[in-house]
Amino acid sequence: MQEFKDQTVIVTGGTRGIGKGIAKQFLEEGATVIATYASND
Repeated sequence: MQEFKDQTVIVTGGTRGIGKGIAKQFLEEGATVIATYASND
């Protein structure tokens, strides 16, 4: 199923943990994903 085909989503905290899993799922559903993260360095 391609529910999010031609859609763009932004996932905050999308580089690890739950956010990463959510980003992967959106990719599988056909979305273009923009993943962001914050660094405390």
